[in-house]
Amino acid sequence: MKEVAVVTGGAGFLGSHLCDKLLENGMKVICMDNLLTGNIENIEHLFGNENFQFIKHDVTNFIHVPGRVDYILHFASPASPIDYLQLPIQTLKVGSLGTHKALGLAKEKKARFLLASTSEVYGDPEIHPQKESYWGNVNPIGPRGVYDEAKRFAEALTMAYHRYHGVQTRIVRIFNTYGPRMRLNDGRALPAFFSQALKGEDITVFGDGSQTRSFTYVSDLIDGIFRLLMSNETEPVNIGNPQEITILDFAKEIIELINTNCKIVFQDLPVDDPKVRQPDISRAKELLSWMPKVDRKIGLKLTLNYFQEKIKNS
Repeated sequence: MKEVAVVTGGAGFLGSHLCDKLLENGMKVICMDNLLTGNIENIEHLFGNENFQFIKHDVTNFIHVPGRVDYILHFASPASPIDYLQLPIQTLKVGSLGTHKALGLAKEKKARFLLASTSEVYGDPEIHPQKESYWGNVNPIGPRGVYDEAKRFAEALTMAYHRYHGVQTRIVRIFNTYGPRMRLNDGRALPAFFSQALKGEDITVFGDGSQTRSFTYVSDLIDGIFRLLMSNETEPVNIGNPQEITILDFAKEIIELINTNCKIVFQDLPVDDPKVRQPDISRAKELLSWMPKVDRKIGLKLTLNYFQEKIKNS
């Protein structure tokens, strides 16, 4: 009998790739999404698959799934600044109430639960690169706090269910990820740069562009998440690419890739924007035998092809 996985936020960028991965590994997948920031187009290719089911549902409400469930992967949440600044209450609710409901389902079904957490739990870090043992530097009342604290609370609740109820739990801390199915209006640096460059607009860099990010191609991330799901590790694990780059250099890479004459313009840095972001992936290497494989140049070309198709068909 096939194992059954529930993916909350399964119509989102990462959730939809995760649905693909679980199906490829012989599971039945129940994708749950209220389509607030998810997109049905991300999962349309799966609708003919007898092992795939889509349920439109807001996971901040009680979750009922009849029959057997072996895995619950909680990916429901706005995840880009443009989303969680516009949807602050929904972001806090899905991180708290949504996580509570998903963990309740895991407890009821005796299922393994994996939480999609984030590098944002480290805030604007004073430790570099960021290890899982670092507690973070987060402003709880700043505009970004709605996302950062929602994920920090979700981690605390997940560990409480593990310790108090004995639920099998896993926590992945996801660093900046890119690839097909990202939204052009996502608001994060990569889709924003691509969107502006492809439309012939000036590229907007916040601050002086010296802040750094580390970009992981989506197939690498999904591979790491699957390995964590199948492992026995209950403590948080960073999954990301430690190859760090300044935002200014990254903007220049995009301009060169697209071969455009776009200029770079500078705007004020948003409040509490992290100055550095680089994962320490020692634990992922040791515990999961995982390392990123896709070179950024290759990943960016694949992502560019996707965005060009989206713009052409829009």
